[in-house]
Amino acid sequence: MEDLEKKLYDAAVEGRAASLQELLRQDPIILERAMVNQFSETPLHVAAMLGHSDFVREIVRINPQLTNELNSMRSTPLHLASAKGHVEVVRILIFVDPQTCLARDRNQMTALHLAALKGRIEVVKVLLGEKPDAAQLSVHKGENILHMCVKHHQLEALKLLLDKVSDQDLVNAKDSDGNTLLHLAVAHKQVETIEFLLSEPALDVNAKNLNRMTALDILIQSRSDLRDAEILESLRQANVDGIQDRNKGSPFHQDSASQAPSFLVNPNSALPNNLKNKGKHREDWLEEMRSALMIVASLIASVAFQAGVNPPGGLWQDDSKPGDQPVYKAGFSIFARNYPGDYVLFYIYNTISFISSLSIILLLISGLPVTRKLFMWILMVVTWVAITATALTYSLIISAVTPVERGKNMEDIIGWTIVAWIGLMAVLLIVHTIRLIVKIEKKLRKRWYGRRKMVSATTVGCV
Repeated sequence: MEDLEKKLYDAAVEGRAASLQELLRQDPIILERAMVNQFSETPLHVAAMLGHSDFVREIVRINPQLTNELNSMRSTPLHLASAKGHVEVVRILIFVDPQTCLARDRNQMTALHLAALKGRIEVVKVLLGEKPDAAQLSVHKGENILHMCVKHHQLEALKLLLDKVSDQDLVNAKDSDGNTLLHLAVAHKQVETIEFLLSEPALDVNAKNLNRMTALDILIQSRSDLRDAEILESLRQANVDGIQDRNKGSPFHQDSASQAPSFLVNPNSALPNNLKNKGKHREDWLEEMRSALMIVASLIASVAFQAGVNPPGGLWQDDSKPGDQPVYKAGFSIFARNYPGDYVLFYIYNTISFISSLSIILLLISGLPVTRKLFMWILMVVTWVAITATALTYSLIISAVTPVERGKNMEDIIGWTIVAWIGLMAVLLIVHTIRLIVKIEKKLRKRWYGRRKMVSATTVGCV
């Protein structure tokens, strides 16, 4: 029986509907066994998650009750198909049992919630057409499906839901902290989402959360960002309140104003004309640079890994015969036997290249601020080490595998090329290091002068 059940799950993984029929002939109640076995997921869960529509259609025809089975996360097959965006499977499942659209998993989410936060637009359309009431259900901390779209940066799903669900109460619904969609969009600095929400006539732009803060207050209390100026302009054009209340003398607002940038406190103050464009260009440049470095580091790591596990010249295919010289064993490097000195240098350079490239990847995904000069200098040094080690590895391999009678001129060319390369990299390293030291010195000098002024002002005040 256990062997048949394993075959059933294998068929579900591969989507073989014909195998399902054969297994049913051998054991007519095999699907009932699958519902009570030790596995947390039924074959229908597996097939729905992988998008095997033919298998799903056949298995629900034979046993429709499987659509209501839950896995360890209390998810139905419809939850899994919706999260993965398998539209045809979703249609089959809701045709068999439309009520599964309202089933909740362990996180209180329906299939519609999962499809929306994953951005599965076509699935959202199907589920809304079948059970639009699912959009009204709230989940953790009182959040509705629109809150989740904003928090997960799913603007297209948000637009679709607002177009299909014309409910003013849902649009202005608040979570357990009293935050509306606009509060969340401002807190997450989502410029496009804010502009879209402000265009919705049903949205209450001046709604306040439990801390009696409007969306504008959220912006002022939040950490400074390059997008603040653009968000502020959008809120001002929509006549969002908050600044006027701050000027009335509330202690809370006075503290907020003292910490906020001047152009946020005073709406009449002039903003630099190029602030928005400059900030956007810098953000785009940083993102492109991060992506480029990640690609380069991944490429170097792949090359170094392949060179390490498959060294130049290949591996001995079999053991040497008794009496043969040199003695060797299958699976060992031919390069190591023929050029033992060069082989050691090869692995030193290759290992440095591999570890350096992995370090670049780790630094980029660690969340450290790319805009900091020191961090950028560290990235530049590690990248220089990785590229230089790769170049040395290449030159060493070329020298080792080139015949002696043809290698004289080539060795001279490679030697001068390496000297020129190291010289260029050294110049770049020195220039960037000097720039970093100058910036640090200026910052320390500025702080020192600021402290001197503060001490002087305090002394004068005491006198």
